[in-house]
Amino acid sequence: MAKKMEFDSEIAAEYDKGVRRTLPTYDPMLRLAQTFLRANLKDIASLLILGGGGGNELKAFGPTNPEWKFTAVDPSKAMLEVAKRKAELMEMDNRVELINGTIEDVPIGNSFDAATCILVLHFIPEVDDKLALLKKVRAHLKPGAPFVLVSKFGDPASSEFRELVTLWKDYWLDTTKLSESQVEELMKDTLTGLSISEEKLRKLLVEAGFHRIANFFRTNHFGGWICHAL
Repeated sequence: MAKKMEFDSEIAAEYDKGVRRTLPTYDPMLRLAQTFLRANLKDIASLLILGGGGGNELKAFGPTNPEWKFTAVDPSKAMLEVAKRKAELMEMDNRVELINGTIEDVPIGNSFDAATCILVLHFIPEVDDKLALLKKVRAHLKPGAPFVLVSKFGDPASSEFRELVTLWKDYWLDTTKLSESQVEELMKDTLTGLSISEEKLRKLLVEAGFHRIANFFRTNHFGGWICHAL
């Protein structure tokens, strides 16, 4: 089983820089996600944000959609503190609920118009647990609700995956002052056990109760899928 990543206060403080170093097309991905959500939601809507600590979805979606309300769920208190501060700075904390926990801690009966799960699913090693999370998300969505999923994907044993990981490593070396050994140390716990093939991921979405699945985003071994709740 892959090592569990703990988002403490130090990681939370560096997250905004790190996520863009990890995923160079992070901001365009968020803009595309917002376009999808706006095209499928009314002006007044409620959104469930899994892994919402850090507040980047709040920052991306909140200011231009003043009638949207957000429930951000994250197991890290430190990351939720970052989200809280961002919401306060944007003067939108009155329409943001923060839940310290997982999807299991979202009250039964709470129903949302949309949901996002961005850069979360690959931290769940077991396929059955990935499916359980997706089923829980579906249970909290209204029929037809849009859902955005972004995750690492691919077969770590394949040559294509290895080429993409090499490019990822080279990007870190090209854009940071880290040594090769430091980059390899950062990467070693993320290359196995955290990926799933696109075919399997699509099957999990279908099994969880989603349809109209489309791959809207891809950079290296990261991908994004848009879909709708049945």
